[in-house]
Amino acid sequence: MILDRARFPLWLAVALAVLLVLAGWSFTVGRFPVSPGDVWAALWSAIAGGESGLAKNVEAVILQVRAPRLVASLVVGAALAAAGAAYQNLFKNPLVSPDILGVSAGCALGAGLAILYSLPIVAIQALAFAGGLAAVALVVAVGSWVRGRDPILTLILTGVVVGSLFGAGVALVKYVADPYNQLPAITFWLLGSFSGALPKDLAVAMPLLAAGLVPLVLLRWRIDLLALSEDEARSLGLDVGRLRLLVIVCATLVTASAVALAGVIGWVGLVIPHAARLLVGASFARVMPLSLVLGAAFMLAVDTLCRTVAATEIPPGVATAFIGTPVFIALLAVTFRR
Repeated sequence: MILDRARFPLWLAVALAVLLVLAGWSFTVGRFPVSPGDVWAALWSAIAGGESGLAKNVEAVILQVRAPRLVASLVVGAALAAAGAAYQNLFKNPLVSPDILGVSAGCALGAGLAILYSLPIVAIQALAFAGGLAAVALVVAVGSWVRGRDPILTLILTGVVVGSLFGAGVALVKYVADPYNQLPAITFWLLGSFSGALPKDLAVAMPLLAAGLVPLVLLRWRIDLLALSEDEARSLGLDVGRLRLLVIVCATLVTASAVALAGVIGWVGLVIPHAARLLVGASFARVMPLSLVLGAAFMLAVDTLCRTVAATEIPPGVATAFIGTPVFIALLAVTFRR
């Protein structure tokens, strides 16, 4: 079902409205439920200043616990979905995801090493980010050295190999880690979580996420041309090589920042662009903004369910795998049965 192009802004507005409803729902539910009126009073006092008239514990739950977590889930979902859409358009392959260049494996190795050496949380995020960038740099370097007949296929295969190498590094770190303290911490981080999201973490991650997302959004019309053959794109005046490199750098920066903020959360970058493409067609200029909104809504809904459906919080990485697998199979069936 592809929506009418002329009504795309309307459907995007509907998606944004759904996102706002989800955000309101996420604020009010949890082990310490609060009313929508309390949420509004706390948020308004934080924006406009003045007293909210709420009890201190209610205000703390809304502003210091749920607000950072909600923002983190929104930006991570939007970032992973946008990166997935960019990779899929770049490689002309709907099965490509942010993991394809070994980004997640590189981030996991960096975070695992930081936890192994008992470094602070800021260092864990910094090394996770550095690990993701190192993985991509190695992929690009090896891909340039190999220089196969098909550069894109060479890059994908190199990404799989480098991802396996970094995955082996993660396994080694887990093997030598202290089984009582370090190993549970590494395993918990690899499953992903928003429970530790703090305003200072967001302050570090947001500029990096913006640095990667803004060029992808602004250049969406040019990136759309990468779906053409290389000769066709060049005949339209496009510097294909430079734009491809820019897309890889921006999408990797976005993915590494998201993983450094919340841990390894898979499937979002694979499933959400598929869903967006089914709704609005293959045009990256429309897939990109819709993926941002759908990714944010999906991640927020998953995280809210993870912290409310059971007495023990479920890791979002596990939930996205349980949800993403059947959804992806259904999307594949819809796509190939057309």
